[in-house]
Amino acid sequence: MHIKEVAKRLNTTARSIRFYEEKGLISPIKDAENDYRTFTDNDMMRLSTILALREIGISVENIREILEDPEMNIKQYLTIQRSALFEKWIEIKDMIETIDKMVDRTGNQENCIGDIQELSQHLKTMKNIRKSWKDKWNFDKQAADYDQNIKMHGYRFNVHQDYEQALEKVVTTISLAPGDMCLDIGIGTGNLGSRFLDSGVNVIGVDQSEEMLKQCKEKHPSIETRKGHFLTLPLMDIQVDGVVSSYALHHIPDTEKLLALQEMSRVVKDEGQICIVDLMFLDTNHQMQVLERFRSEGNLEAIDAIEDEYYADRSLLINWFNEHNFYVETHQFNDILSMIYATKR
Repeated sequence: MHIKEVAKRLNTTARSIRFYEEKGLISPIKDAENDYRTFTDNDMMRLSTILALREIGISVENIREILEDPEMNIKQYLTIQRSALFEKWIEIKDMIETIDKMVDRTGNQENCIGDIQELSQHLKTMKNIRKSWKDKWNFDKQAADYDQNIKMHGYRFNVHQDYEQALEKVVTTISLAPGDMCLDIGIGTGNLGSRFLDSGVNVIGVDQSEEMLKQCKEKHPSIETRKGHFLTLPLMDIQVDGVVSSYALHHIPDTEKLLALQEMSRVVKDEGQICIVDLMFLDTNHQMQVLERFRSEGNLEAIDAIEDEYYADRSLLINWFNEHNFYVETHQFNDILSMIYATKR
């Protein structure tokens, strides 16, 4: 297909297509004799993705980073477009909700300006939080050997103590029937989500790491994988019967954990269930006690590992669920590992 046909089909201009070619984002085949460009189906999908990302305000340089793999296939392009559109959709929902609150508060003329400024700042903060998460642990690099490198024993500080017991506890606690939809956030290679497959449960696995999702899909082809993260889940409202997550929530700070719980609540159905097993302390006093014990033992490995990540304050998560009309149960496996099971009232 030549450039004019591509431009017409994608509702763009030949000039725009040449611009993205000049920027190195697309590389159609050129005829050596007449310099005509020939676009393959993959070129079309790549260009469609570029146009979609530009439409929602992503810069050319950021698009270059997103599409850095020149061998990306059509499904990956579609996955990127879906993820980006969900992020934009959630941002628009936030804006509409903020405007609704502004309208409600304009009844009090004396305080409405201050209220509007406060709501505007809150919206800006939410947008920044959703866009600021970075993978400082490089999970793409860990993906190939992740299952083999899970530390089960033989370490002075073992973050995976009670790992198998914890995953099985999630499966036996959350009640899902054949045909139900379960979302596994931070699915990694599928060690938790795959345990529901034999029961006839449909599983959607969300992860920010492309390589983790590849490993998951290779191991468990029936799991539907989607690129995304806690703060912008690539699902519609009230879509799943249950949400599970294991050893993932501790990669975002406590303030962002509460936003993550809000996202989980958004996608789970009425009377739906959320079950999280993760590294967390009971509260700040418990955290201080555990850290002090490690210091007294000279276990610097444990302290460094804890300070490198964001182990949750379990009491904060429980309070959020209670305030948002969930019934909550908990289970503690050891000093750093707990499970929270919450059901929408």
